[in-house]
Amino acid sequence: MAKKKNNKGRIRKKLFNKYRLVILNEDTFEEKLTFKLTRLNVFVFGGLFSILLIVGTTYLIAFTGLKEYIPGYSSTKLKKEATHLVYKVDSLQQVLDVNNLYISKVKELLTGKISEVMFDRDSVMQSVQYNKDSMNLAPSDQDLEFRSEIERIDRFSIFDEAIKDTEVVFFAPVVGTLSDGYSPKAKHFAVDIAVEMNTPVKSIADGTVIFAEWTATTGHVIIIEHNNGFISVYKHNTSLTKEQGDFVQSGEVIASAGNAGEFSTGPHLHFELWSEGYPVNPTYYIDFE
Repeated sequence: MAKKKNNKGRIRKKLFNKYRLVILNEDTFEEKLTFKLTRLNVFVFGGLFSILLIVGTTYLIAFTGLKEYIPGYSSTKLKKEATHLVYKVDSLQQVLDVNNLYISKVKELLTGKISEVMFDRDSVMQSVQYNKDSMNLAPSDQDLEFRSEIERIDRFSIFDEAIKDTEVVFFAPVVGTLSDGYSPKAKHFAVDIAVEMNTPVKSIADGTVIFAEWTATTGHVIIIEHNNGFISVYKHNTSLTKEQGDFVQSGEVIASAGNAGEFSTGPHLHFELWSEGYPVNPTYYIDFE
């Protein structure tokens, strides 16, 4: 019994122990926000947030038009177009049958098979009556396969188009003075930013380190591959904090700027940005000052 009471006391103590969550400025270490929390508060707020998130998601799916963007739901526009085409095909088929019957009557009259006949389009229309109950409106196997293919293409093309239109936003690797700009004529496919020694160099976006080595001409070099076909290159660093294969987040420190390498003329960062295998001007995407 004593052990059970001790365990309950420990659990209760852990739940009500107070902790402090502090948010600091990365550069100045200035304290911005402070939260006093307990484990019980975290569990309660986490549970309430999860319930609200589930209820909100269920409401959006069940009562709004967003459900058509979820795999498994067909587009409302596609359903309306399919219904319209079904009625249009039915009307065209009826008109075609009327014209065929009318032409056959005219042909019989011209060839002499009948001597005289009183008919017009109205009389022919009366003879062509469709029994809706006897008509088979069920789609064929080919029709079902075609509809499924159209729904699949229509559904995923929306997401592909959204990905293509996504605007790329990069984080500045360092803040300093632009000492040398991007110049394809001079074969300088980069910008040089003058900074102080050991200034932290940060990743411009989430990505994977594909190269992190020392070279005699450019010092410590690190290259990161990002989404949307972008690659960023950081040269003349004094040291690196990441290795090849590491995943880095936007704004995460990856190196320390310096004056390493034979081609370096002073403390600075040599930064290159490549898109789909071609160099681009980094100043079109990033504000370094």
